Parts: sequence; C-alpha cells; structure tokens
Amino acid sequence: MTQMEKLKQWIAESSSIVFFGGAGVSTESGILDFRSVDGLYSQKFEYPPETIISHSFYERRPEYFFRFYREKMLPLGFEPNVTHRVLARWEQEGKLSAVVTQNIDGLHQKAGSQKVYELHGSVLRNYCTRCRKFHSAEFVRDAAGVPRCACGGIVKPDVVLYEEGLDQDTIEKSVMAIRRADLLIVAGTSLTVYPAAGLINYYRGNRLVLINRDATPYDRYADLVFHESLGVIFSQL
Repeated sequence: MTQMEKLKQWIAESSSIVFFGGAGVSTESGILDFRSVDGLYSQKFEYPPETIISHSFYERRPEYFFRFYREKMLPLGFEPNVTHRVLARWEQEGKLSAVVTQNIDGLHQKAGSQKVYELHGSVLRNYCTRCRKFHSAEFVRDAAGVPRCACGGIVKPDVVLYEEGLDQDTIEKSVMAIRRADLLIVAGTSLTVYPAAGLINYYRGNRLVLINRDATPYDRYADLVFHESLGVIFSQL
C-alpha cells in the first residue's frame, strides 16, 4: 500500500479528523509566509519583521507598524485553495471535527469551514482599544495612518503580536479537539513556533500525518510523512 493509499484509507475510516495548519496552507492562495526563501523574514526592512510586529513596537511606533501591516500582513482579496475547500467538505460530511490554524487570513471560513480555532487571531476582526467597537479589515486598510475609531481610540487588529499571549479559550478548545481526534493531520508548518507547535503533543492517537515541503522536528514521531506541497496532496483527496 502506498503512502497516499494509506492516507485515503485513514480518512475513510475517521470520524473526528483534526487539521492543524500553518502558513503553507495559504501560500498556494498567494499569501506570503514568514520563513521561506521569499517569506517576510527574508525581505529587507528598516527593522526586522519580528520587531515590527511586536507589541512594544506597535505601542512605540504605531504609524510604522500600520504601514507594514497594511503592506505585508493584510491579505484581502485572496481566495481559498484546494486544501481549504477539501477541509470544508470533510466538515460538511461529518468527518472533520476542527481546524486549528496559525493563519490570520480567514480563508478557512471563506471556504465554508465552521469550526476553526485561530491561534494567532484574524485580520478580519479589529477592535477599538478604547470603546471595543468592531471595525472591518477594509476600515483598517483604507484608514490614513493609524486607524482610529470615531471615539478617538486606535483600532487594533485582533492578531497576536510578538510579546502577546495566545487566547486561553482558543488554546483550550484546540487542545480538546486534538486530544479527541482519531486522525491528526499537521500541514504547512515548520513546527518551530511555540506554544502553537507544542499543541500536537496532546494528540493521543496513532495516526499522526505530517505534510510539509521541508522536514520538521516532529517527522520522526509521525505515522505518515509527506514532503510535498499541500496542493499536490489535497488535490488527490
């Protein structure tokens, strides 16, 4: 039995699949990731991207932060790819119980997925830091300089910056879903960003599938490993 045949068999036999995805899920929709050769960290800016998207930099230099954020981190106008669509179909079929994602682009929901745990937040949610009023991503995109609410407060994207903690409720629900999964598919992530990467340690089953173009620190623990692009794999599923 080939690796692909085994994966198809496991999917057919599963009723509570959890998909844990990183930036590689969205790169095939045209969204830049962070760590690849062409990613954000390889581009030249006045400051390292890790510095610009830190909480302290956001507070110290909000104009620069929002200029970078609009230019490099506000992925509007992109469409879900085959991976997003297959996952949404599995959920509709009652096979997939949750998507846990490190992405902030909202493409899983755009494809039709309902149960999505966004570890790092979403660019589609933006709140006034003073009155907590909700604002759209388009409001932030189209604002001049620092986006401000009618009350005068800064409108901050609901995105987890460096130096900020992950949302505890989202972590707990992700852990619960992973713990109960009968098949865990981890894809498009280098598994080097913590605490997110550590969540897969909560998996209790024996069907851990890793799909990533490059090797990851968890490859040796997986039951199936594919060093392929997600599009190649998911277009066969």
